[in-house]
Amino acid sequence: MKPLQHEFSSKAVERFLSLVKDNLIREDELQAATTAAQARGIDIEAILIQEYGLPRHTLLTALSNYYHCPFVEYDEKIPIPPELLQVLYEKRPEMLRWFPVIKNGDTIVIATNDPSDPKIVAEASAILKAGRYELWVALKEDIAWFIQDFLHAAPGALIGTERTGLAYWRNTMAHWRTRLACYRTDMAKARTDLAFLRWGLGLITISNTLRQAHNLKINFYFYILLIIAGGLLGLFGLIGYLQIRKTRMKPPEHQTLVEVTAATLHFLENYHFIDGLSTTPSIKKTMLARLGDFLAGHSTILYPSPSSRERTHLARERNVLAGQRTIAGCYRTIYARARTGLAFIRTGISFTSLGIGLITYFGFNTFTLFNTALIGAGLLMMTDGLLWYLPVRKEQSEVARCVIPTQ
Repeated sequence: MKPLQHEFSSKAVERFLSLVKDNLIREDELQAATTAAQARGIDIEAILIQEYGLPRHTLLTALSNYYHCPFVEYDEKIPIPPELLQVLYEKRPEMLRWFPVIKNGDTIVIATNDPSDPKIVAEASAILKAGRYELWVALKEDIAWFIQDFLHAAPGALIGTERTGLAYWRNTMAHWRTRLACYRTDMAKARTDLAFLRWGLGLITISNTLRQAHNLKINFYFYILLIIAGGLLGLFGLIGYLQIRKTRMKPPEHQTLVEVTAATLHFLENYHFIDGLSTTPSIKKTMLARLGDFLAGHSTILYPSPSSRERTHLARERNVLAGQRTIAGCYRTIYARARTGLAFIRTGISFTSLGIGLITYFGFNTFTLFNTALIGAGLLMMTDGLLWYLPVRKEQSEVARCVIPTQ
């Protein structure tokens, strides 16, 4: 490879010479990026990323190799110690070229775009007291993001920023609500298949009844047509129901739904520091109702604050609203289980009544086996339906009232 021309010898360009050596960018492209950065008054890093499509990690690797030190990339989830943030917020200069990212014992790791600058350690030691300072390289844009996001207002007791953690919990609750919606959809399909099954067995029962009523002068083929139609409807409903019941639905038990919903509200313990609740929750019997009452006390959480902190307070309120929707989604899923159980019971009562009525009216004959099967299927469906419905029955009198947040 030919040596670079003299104009490439400036420090700003020398830091990225390894990109040319690794054939990630040509010499003329690096020269053009330098000229464009100088003409537009922006940093060469921005030109290389935005216009030449070089990944940020590639630039960080080049800088790390140049300065012979590790690199750090902006991440608002980095656990920056609150005591460092407090000192920086109180004593920060008007412009910072560095930012502390790690504290390991008596050593503070500082992110800077130029680790070779001796003024960085002097500025840091004047503000942050430590036995040793370690400099890691970072992009200028990342340092600006660290300053903007971690020092936008006085830090509280939390490590790092709150919004990422709150967003994580909102996603967690959204995933769970989506899962609950899938359960409800599967149960609605099961109820629809049960309706087809009732229609099918109803037509078969009507045909059976007409067949046993010898005084009715109806064509024999009409009986066969009813039996075929009923059999097809019943088979369609039975196959669809069994497919959901055995494979896709596998609905969790009542207590499991409540416990997982409670786990998604764990964010309240880490992100909502409320000294006095606006409501006094009543002690209710069911866990889900207690969760609803507990959440009501956190439904108004906006306080007078600098506008720069309003995003975090609004994020907290969005999480409270998401928590209320999650509890409401759990209630809807539980009631969907109850409706499905009632559909079982309704179908079971219909079959049992028809079987008993046919045996009582026509007595024991060649169709008794079918009538007995109707009674048996009905009893099994009623038992299954009661197992679905009864655990939900106690929730109805304990429903927590949704509280609309007010500012």
